[in-house]
Amino acid sequence: EGEALATLVVNRLRGTFNCVAVKAPAFGDRRKAMLEDIAVMTKGQKISEEIGLKLENATLEHLGNAKKVVISKESTTIIEGAGNAKDIQARIGQIKAEIERSTSSYDKEKLQERLAKLSGGVAVIKVGAATETAMKERKTRVEDALSATRAAVEEGVVAGGGVALLNACKALDTLQVNGDEKIGVDIVRKALHKPIHFILANAGLEPAVIIEKIRNEDKPGYGYNVLTNEYIDMFKAGIIDPAKVTRSALQNASSIAAILMTTEVLVADIPEETKPAGMGGMGGMGGMGGMGGMGMPGMM
Repeated sequence: EGEALATLVVNRLRGTFNCVAVKAPAFGDRRKAMLEDIAVMTKGQKISEEIGLKLENATLEHLGNAKKVVISKESTTIIEGAGNAKDIQARIGQIKAEIERSTSSYDKEKLQERLAKLSGGVAVIKVGAATETAMKERKTRVEDALSATRAAVEEGVVAGGGVALLNACKALDTLQVNGDEKIGVDIVRKALHKPIHFILANAGLEPAVIIEKIRNEDKPGYGYNVLTNEYIDMFKAGIIDPAKVTRSALQNASSIAAILMTTEVLVADIPEETKPAGMGGMGGMGGMGGMGGMGMPGMM
C-alpha cells in the first residue's frame, strides 16, 4: 500500500532501519501460492487475514531468514533460505501433484517454475554476440535448447540422428495387413527411413548400406556418427533427441497426411506465366516537310 511504502522510504532515508520493499510476485491465487512457497523456503509465516493473522499483529518470529537476498529493479533472488528441508520437500511434492492434475499447459508451465525455484534450479543464461543479428540467432538457439531440455525431462530421450524412427519400423514388421492397409504401412515405413537417409546423404555417404547395417545389428541406440564416420552407441556419444519431440513430429506428420488424403477440394492461386516484355518500338520518324512548288517559266 502507498502509506506503508512511504513509511518505509522515510525510515530508510533517516537511517532508522535498513530495509527494501519488494512487490509480491504474480497475481490472484498464484500470488498467494508463491508467497506460501517463500514462507516455506525461508521458515517464515505468510501474513494474511485469510489465516487470521493481520500485519499489525505480526512479530519478528513470523519473519523468515535467508543467507543472502539479491534485489534488483526487476527481480528478487533468495539464496539459501532457512526453511526446514522436510517442509520444503513436502511443498515440492504438493506442487508435483498439482502438475499431474493440471490439464492446462500454461498452468503446468507456471507450476514448473515454482518447482524449479523451490528445488534450487534457478539459473540465468546470458546470451551475447558481436552484432544484434548474431545475438538474436544465438538467443533462438538457446530457447530451442531449453524447450528440448524441458521435453526431455517430461518424457525422456531416444537415440538421435534418425535412429529412433528407424528402429520404430520394427513395430510395423509385426502387423498383419493386406490391401490398402498394407499400402499405408509401407508409406509410414518409407517416411520413418527418410530422416536418417537425408542425414547420411547430406554428409556425402551411401544411405542404403549404412541403414541396412544399423538394422541388422539390432542394438538399442546403435547408429552412425557422420562427423567421425564410425558406427557408435548414440546414447554414450550424447547424440540424443527428446522423446516428446520425436513422437510429436511423427504424430503431427501423420495427422497432416491424413487430412491431405481425405481432402476433396483445395483452394489455391494458379500461378500465371509472365510473358517477357517486348522491346519498345522505335518512334516514327518525322515526315519531311513538303517542298514548296517551284514555278517554271512558260516557254514561248
